[in-house]
Amino acid sequence: MVIDHSTPATNRPRVAVLFGGRSSEHAVSCVTAAGVMGAIDKNKYEVIPIGIAKSGQWVLASGDTSEWSLSSAALPEVAPSGKTVTLAEVGGEHQLIVTEPNAVPQELGSVDVVFPLLHGPWGEDGTIQGLLELSDTRYVGAGVLASAVGMDKHFMKVVFEAAGLSVGPYIAVTDREWLTDAEAVRKRVDKLGFPVFVKPARAGSSMGISKVDSLEGLDAAIEEARRHDLKLVIEAGIVGREIECAVLQGRGTDAPRTSMPGEIAVAAGEHQFYDFAAKYVEDGAAALSCPADMPEEAISRVRDLAAVAFDAVGAEGLSRVDFFYTPAGELVINEINTMPGFTPKSMYPQMWAASGLSYGELIDELIHLALTRKTGLR
Repeated sequence: MVIDHSTPATNRPRVAVLFGGRSSEHAVSCVTAAGVMGAIDKNKYEVIPIGIAKSGQWVLASGDTSEWSLSSAALPEVAPSGKTVTLAEVGGEHQLIVTEPNAVPQELGSVDVVFPLLHGPWGEDGTIQGLLELSDTRYVGAGVLASAVGMDKHFMKVVFEAAGLSVGPYIAVTDREWLTDAEAVRKRVDKLGFPVFVKPARAGSSMGISKVDSLEGLDAAIEEARRHDLKLVIEAGIVGREIECAVLQGRGTDAPRTSMPGEIAVAAGEHQFYDFAAKYVEDGAAALSCPADMPEEAISRVRDLAAVAFDAVGAEGLSRVDFFYTPAGELVINEINTMPGFTPKSMYPQMWAASGLSYGELIDELIHLALTRKTGLR
C-alpha cells in the first residue's frame, strides 16, 4: 500500500477524540465531544476529531465545537463521507489512515491514545474497547468486561449483589419472554408493586425510560423501551433522594479517588424524573447540589461504596455511581456509568469541579491515566 506522508510530525501526544456512534445516544456523544475538544489543552496535546456516523463509518470530523453543540433547532449528527478513516499499524505505530476510492491513502500520523466519548451500544458496551485492545491501542476509560457489565443493567445488578452492595427489587425481561408470555411478565411486574421504572437494559442518557404507576400503562412503556433495546430491566420505585458520586482511577496502585457526593434536584413541572430533556435540553430543568446535604457519615459511606462499585466491575479511568438515599438512611445502588455524560454541565465534571478538580484538569488526568497504563491483559 502506498502511503501519502502529508501530515507533519509533532512532539505532543496525539489524542484521537472518537464520538458519534450507532446508538440512540449519538447526539449526546457529539455534545460530549464538543465539551472535551473545547477544554483540552491544545498546547499539550494534538487533537484529531474522529466521528462515527450512524452507519458505522469512521470519518475525519470538524474540530469546530459549535458544529457538535446541542441546540433547540437540531441535534448534532456525524454525516457519512466519501472518505473513510481506519486505524492500522504502519511501521510498528498505530496510524490513522484516510482512504477513498481511486485515491492514494493518506496517513494522518500516529495515535498515542484514543478518547472514546461514545455512549450506549457499540461504543460504551465493550465493543469499541475490544477493537482498540485488538489493535494494542491505549484508550481512556474502562476495558471490555467492565464496559459490558456497566452497560447491561441486569448483569450490573448481579455483580453489585455479589459484591455485597444493596440493590433494589427488579426483574429482567428478555425479548423471548415478552413475545411468548407477556401475561407472566405483567404478573411479575405487579408483584414488584407500583410505581415501577421500565428501562432498556443497555441504553443510557435516560433514553426509553418510563415511570409507570399502574398495570394499564405497562405495555406502552415496555414497547417504548423495546424501541431502544429488546432486553429490559423493570425496577420497583424506591423512595429516596438521588445521590451521585464521581470516581476517578488512582495512579499506579493507588485506590480509586472519589468526589464529594452530589444530589440532583429536578424542577417541578413536566419532569417526573431526571430524563433526557432535563439532562441536556432544558436549562434550569435540573440542578446539582455538591456536596449533597447529608450527614458526614453518610457522605463517607457514599464515597466508600462508590469505590467498591468501581472495583466490583473492574472499571478503569472514570465512572459515575448513582445511589438512592432512603429516609431510613440506607444507600441503595442504582447503577454505574463507565462513560458518564462529560459535557461541562454534566454531573460527573461538576462533582469533580466542586471537589477541586477543574474540567480541563480532569481531561488531562484521564489522558495521563490512559497513556501510562499497560495494553493487553492487566
